[in-house]
Amino acid sequence: MRVPALEIAGLVRTNGAGPGAFVLEVDRFVLRAGEAVAVAGVSGSGKSTFLDLAALAVPPDRAARLTVAGEDAALFWRERRGEALARLRARAIGYVLQTGALLPFVSVSSNIALPQRLAGREDEARLRALAESLGIASALERKPAALSVGQRQRAAIARALAHRPALVLADEPTASLHPEMADTVLELLVRETAASGAALLLATHDPERALRFGLPVVAIAPVHGESRSRLAHG
Repeated sequence: MRVPALEIAGLVRTNGAGPGAFVLEVDRFVLRAGEAVAVAGVSGSGKSTFLDLAALAVPPDRAARLTVAGEDAALFWRERRGEALARLRARAIGYVLQTGALLPFVSVSSNIALPQRLAGREDEARLRALAESLGIASALERKPAALSVGQRQRAAIARALAHRPALVLADEPTASLHPEMADTVLELLVRETAASGAALLLATHDPERALRFGLPVVAIAPVHGESRSRLAHG
């Protein structure tokens, strides 16, 4: 049986301090290889915080369990093993941000190749195959500024998948797109992630669109009367 791409239990993360502090509690969350899940909630409910935790970009206050691709990230955080966290992020995680976040001063091809180099998995054939599948092969030598918004999001998807990560994260990747392009980009993201065998975790403000593309939706539930949200899945 393959290890989960992401497994969390008993995790707490506090943002801010004093009366304005916000707390996210993850009782349990399991995402297996090939599984795709959308996380939805009102603005400020903790969707982006949850993805940042899954991306190992921010530490939990405490976590009974936090593993990515079978590696104990909670232990790395407790022991302040920054190099181990960086290696795990580079090898096992791909991240599609809301605005694409491509490096503006290098070509699309170099942007897509970056995670391959960081993970020590350079593979030009895969890069070109992803670009073909996503319809951006003709734009590989351009700078991101020369692309449309939709093309930049496609390039961001290719970059997230180029190094064959176990876990792909996407933080509202269609929020800045018009509805038709949003459908196209989400369809490509789901299709290409499934084809790579990776798990997909999507934060969205539009759960209906996620459901249309076959993603089960898990709600981050605010605790009534408190600056606190809870999440559980799997």
